[in-house]
Amino acid sequence: MRRILCTLLLAAAVSTAHADEPKITYQKFELPNGMRVYVVEDHKAPTAYGVTWFKVGSKDEVVHRTGFAHLFEHLMFKGSAHLPDGLMDKILESAGGWSNAFTSSDMTVYQNVANSNFLESMLWIDADRLAGLLDTFDKAKLDNQRDVVLNERRQSYENQPYGNHELFIQESLWPANHGYHWSTIGYPADLKAAAVPDVADFFKRYYVPNNATMVIAGDVKFDEVKKQVEKYFAWIPKGAEPVRPQYKTPPPITKEIVINSTDDVQVPRVYLSWRGPAHYTTEEPALKIAATMLGDGKSSRLYKRLVYDEKIAQDVSAYFNGETLGGEFRITATAKPGVDPKRLIKEITEEVAKLSATAPDAKELERAQNSYEAAFLGGLEDTLQRAIQLAEYDVFTNDPDYFAKDLARFRAVTSAQVKDATAKYLKPNMRVNLTISPGKKVVK
Repeated sequence: MRRILCTLLLAAAVSTAHADEPKITYQKFELPNGMRVYVVEDHKAPTAYGVTWFKVGSKDEVVHRTGFAHLFEHLMFKGSAHLPDGLMDKILESAGGWSNAFTSSDMTVYQNVANSNFLESMLWIDADRLAGLLDTFDKAKLDNQRDVVLNERRQSYENQPYGNHELFIQESLWPANHGYHWSTIGYPADLKAAAVPDVADFFKRYYVPNNATMVIAGDVKFDEVKKQVEKYFAWIPKGAEPVRPQYKTPPPITKEIVINSTDDVQVPRVYLSWRGPAHYTTEEPALKIAATMLGDGKSSRLYKRLVYDEKIAQDVSAYFNGETLGGEFRITATAKPGVDPKRLIKEITEEVAKLSATAPDAKELERAQNSYEAAFLGGLEDTLQRAIQLAEYDVFTNDPDYFAKDLARFRAVTSAQVKDATAKYLKPNMRVNLTISPGKKVVK
């Protein structure tokens, strides 16, 4: 999830010459209760965008109480003190807008979009949810949304081809007592056992103004936003600083973890996953560039070898995703009919070893950096995504001016750094090796 914000001046295209630095215009204020608010005026269209980023995700849960962060992604749309269930959608849709949310290991983010003259209604909605959600929260609502989440789990994991791969990988890559061991959606047994007091306590701990960053962007005026935010949010009491679960750095994986499973699929698929450094650390950019070289697009090393030259894979991809407690580097390849997945694993291993042993030449490095930069700058075009990225920088770097600095990190990566990071993190004995082959579906 890499996105970005503010009124920007971007180069029209990315070539071998670097694009202009992102230029950012925003204003900021902070309420006495600790909520930080950013305002980005962008008057190209008569639309207002609201993003509220809560610093809570599945890593803030504990064993036997998983799935709560994602559960609130649903409960926040089921009515509050002055907002009966269903009214929120009617208000926003009548204003030409919509609402949505997403949850990960590290965050829960709510998004509202509407015509800019409905800004006050958008802010009232979010304030009422923050201050008054528990006023109407009861067992009936919990039961209803518990069933919705369990059904989502069935649709997204259990009934999807290869859908359980994420569950296998997370549980193997991270120790059982680590916050990344379980999926964001949680374990069914934990969701079924959740009681109203347990879930309400989770909300009281994390849904407080001082645990949130708000970004209002689009066709808005700073003075008006400040006035309305103060009206609807300043009265909400500051909460105690959330006491979060603490996790020790897990011991490294020193022996390859091999998992063989089956699913109702036509061809095998392999997943090779390694732990990596946390986001916004010094080695993160080199691993992202390595992922681009190995498996991003048709010019990547693995695509050329497995798909184009040897024709043993239908597709292949690679990525690195850093999070607060650590990161994951993953390579995924789907075999062509009749191809032994062990051959895919062997050839991927060889290609990774090549990058670990020999630094890429300057041309390949530049191509990978340009590819990353194009995607980075492309993410700046959408106002909502820019607002989300601004909130991310505020939360994780405490620097809302991090746009240009972030881009500069990737421009500064050297060939030697790519080789060294690959050699350090992508050893065969440090990975989880999952193969899902045709057969009876295994339900986690």
